[in-house]
This record gives sequence, C-alpha cells and structure tokens, in this order.
Amino acid sequence: MIPTLPPAVSIREVGLRDGLQNERPVSTEAKLRLLDALAVTGVRRVELTAFVSPRAVPAMADAEALAAQAHRWPQLEFSALVAGPGGARRAVTARIPDVEYVLSAAEGHSQANVRRGVDESVRLTEQIAEIVHDGGGTCEVIIATAWDCPFDGPTPPERVVEIAGHAIALGADRISVADTVGTATPVRVVGLLDRLRAHLGDCSVGAHFHNTRGAGLASAYAAVQSGVVDLDASVGGLGGCPFAPGASGNIATEELVYLLEDCGVGTGIDLSAAIDAATVARRVVGHDLASGVGRAGDRLRTPAASLGATTGQG
Repeated sequence: MIPTLPPAVSIREVGLRDGLQNERPVSTEAKLRLLDALAVTGVRRVELTAFVSPRAVPAMADAEALAAQAHRWPQLEFSALVAGPGGARRAVTARIPDVEYVLSAAEGHSQANVRRGVDESVRLTEQIAEIVHDGGGTCEVIIATAWDCPFDGPTPPERVVEIAGHAIALGADRISVADTVGTATPVRVVGLLDRLRAHLGDCSVGAHFHNTRGAGLASAYAAVQSGVVDLDASVGGLGGCPFAPGASGNIATEELVYLLEDCGVGTGIDLSAAIDAATVARRVVGHDLASGVGRAGDRLRTPAASLGATTGQG
C-alpha cells in the first residue's frame, strides 16, 4: 500500500545551534560562513543560536554577536532557543523574538539541563510567552526527552500530553517533541503523535529527532506519515545534547531532504546545495561527519569533497 504523505514539509535547520552546541567553540566568523552556505540551499527557517549561560554552553557565548548579523539574510526566518525568562529577554533585545523554549518531560534530564523540576519549567511558559509576545514574536515549546530519558528511562506518553496541554494553556503558540537521546522508533513516534493530536486538536506539533541509534530518519518518516509537517534537521548530522549522556547526532538535513524529495514530498531545499553546506560544516568543525548522503551524494551526483576520509573498494 502506498503511504499517505503530505505534498510538502518545512525543515528547520538547527545546525548552527543544536549542531554546534556540543562542539568545541568555533568563531562567529566561521558560523557566518556556514550560514552563508545554508542560505543558498533554499531553507527558510534557521535556528540561529541559543541565549543560554555561556558557562554552561560555551559554544553559544556569541549569541548576541551572531544575532547582530542576522539582517544580512532577510529571506530567512530566524529563531533562537532559550531555557528561561532571562534568555527570552536577551533574544527579544537582540531582535530574534521568535523563541523555542525547551523544557523536559523527565525530572532527571530537567535537573541536569536547567537545574529545576519539570513542573516549575512548565509554569515558566507563561512568563516566557508574555515576554516574546510583547516583543512581537512567537513562543514554541519544545518538550525534550519526549520518548526516553537517559536518567529516568521511558517517558510516559501521558506525561508529554499533559505538559503540552499546560504549555498551550499558558501561552505557547505551538509544540514540538524532541527525541533527545535518539531512542525513538516509528511505532512509538506515531503512538505519541496520535495522543497529542487527540488532546491538542488543531495545535501545530513539530518533531525533532536524533540519529543516535540509526532510527532517526525512520522516525521522521513515520512522523510525516502521521501528519507532522514541521521537522528539525542539522547540516551534516551535527549535534547532540551536552546534558544527556550518549545523545549524539541529529538527523542530517541533506539525508532528510534526499528521503522526502525522493518520496515526492517537497522541502524547498536544493539537495546539491545542502551537500555543499555539509562540506562547509565539516571544515568548520574540523572532523568527519556522519551523513551518508554527504559522503556518497545523491542518485545523480557524487560530491567532489566527501565528509569523511575513507577510501577503498567495495
């Protein structure tokens, strides 16, 4: 049976934030070179940075400096991640009023990530939403560890649904669920999304997957089949959560584009340009990347510069 798929999805490029947060800090100039490469791919939504403590996440210490250059790409819709009201104020002041407020569905990860409990984090949604709405922006709540927590184990789906409902009631404009440790698989993805849809109705729900255990693309495809049209992906597969042990690698933007476009789902992103951007990302971070499409190219093109250094026959 041919699966039911939407005609198009919107991919948010998170390489500059989620992709680089677990790397040694790179210069603002290097980030701008990567942003230049991303801008020509046709992507429209870009997670630019995170307004968080530079002591906790040194790679994001240049948030304001990076935001000051955002005007150079007027065709892009920029957003930034925040972990509390202070970050929301910084984002609005830096003229990046569209924020993603990340909170965890699991107590263990919440304490490791932001040093506060889940219920307190949920209550802060109201204050953060007010700050960004007053600044003319939007507030998206990203629910981390939506499927599993590295400290607490499986996350009860009803807990995620409860948190999502509270966040919307407190002023969030939309919800996204994140597979922070890369443990989700298609059946569990669809199960949670079905519950959220039944509870939230027409509220927009996006998804963010890691490829830690090789199931990220399968999970993303299942989410699209289930009706999700807003997905996150990271150039070259860069990424990982510094506060979740073993949480490596987002799904790669070029791999997601290859998969969806070849299935007839439009992304608006040029695959060849996305592969080029992944090559720039490799040079910026100074090491090989995990993306298979980045190494092998698409069906019609083999990249001139691979993301890895492997050679051989096979």
